[in-house]
Amino acid sequence: MKVALVHDYLTQRGGAERVVLSLTRAFPGAPVYTSLYDPDGTFPEFADVDVRTLPINRIGLLRRHHRLALPLLAPSFSRLRVKADVVICSSSGWAHGARVTGTKIVYCYTPARWLYQPDRYLRGKHRSLRAVAELLRPWLVRWDKSAAATADCYIGISHAVADRIRLQYGVDAEVIAPPPAVTAGEETQSIDGLKPGFVLCVSRLLAYKNVDAVIRAFDQLSDQRLVVAGSGPEERALRAAAGKNVTFAGRVTDAELRWLYANCSALVAASHEDFGLTPLEAAGFGKPTAALRWGGFLDTVVENTTGVFFDTPGPYEITGALSRLLATKWDEKAIRATAESFSEARFIERMRTLIIQQSAKTSS
Repeated sequence: MKVALVHDYLTQRGGAERVVLSLTRAFPGAPVYTSLYDPDGTFPEFADVDVRTLPINRIGLLRRHHRLALPLLAPSFSRLRVKADVVICSSSGWAHGARVTGTKIVYCYTPARWLYQPDRYLRGKHRSLRAVAELLRPWLVRWDKSAAATADCYIGISHAVADRIRLQYGVDAEVIAPPPAVTAGEETQSIDGLKPGFVLCVSRLLAYKNVDAVIRAFDQLSDQRLVVAGSGPEERALRAAAGKNVTFAGRVTDAELRWLYANCSALVAASHEDFGLTPLEAAGFGKPTAALRWGGFLDTVVENTTGVFFDTPGPYEITGALSRLLATKWDEKAIRATAESFSEARFIERMRTLIIQQSAKTSS
């Protein structure tokens, strides 16, 4: 059967973009339709993929700053018509609006945060962006629910996301977790000036990721070192707030990220995540995680086996959790076993099986 993929935009290097790459390996030759494509901003592997962009991709400013496209994305995807037996819409807010001729399956990272979690998602965003989002919200909610109703099947990336899909759309979604993209056993590249034994935080530097609280926690953990891997609009403010025991690695390559996981003592994750990807990646290297007891982390952190939880993303709570974690002797074999149950091969097998089943159901 002919399979096509649709994704919101390919302008950054994040977990959703890695999932799209996994889907291209699950369905070789499938074209990827997307609103905006910035080859320099996303993963270089997309150069080998048949990426087909929407007309708004001609506007260079939007390719570099996709959030400015907010008023244009819904109507752009509404005009997209994809001809294929099965169309997989990889969506956190827009791709599910595409019109299709065959079976429509939505792989949902979360119902749009700016519509259903605006206070958390828009925290720290520019005032003008918040104003535009608030102005468009009533119309976008109607558009979003109408788009969701056109799907034959919804898949959530975690049980927390499946609960939100049920709440917002009244749909029971199957859960198929995305695979870790960074795994042990491949090439590593060390980072100049870093010595092993640090606590690692891997995150985009956005306000709602709570990296500021992690940094403040290390004011109390003066005998420990924190390495922050990632970039984003909050970087300048975070650097200004950081103590001498905090190092910013910036945007790192996969080889450098593998080195960071292999040489850290533990991972700390304080953001409100729909899927707990970084603890899963750390587990592949046998490293435990201190994570926020929320959302996707509940699927990928096994308390007292692969890590510990803290209940709120505050410096005091993070300090306490890290102190407990670092004082505990962990079973690396048990930690690695958890990661192995989330392999890409298993993800591909489940996606192929579900698509065959759903296609048969739709055609019967």
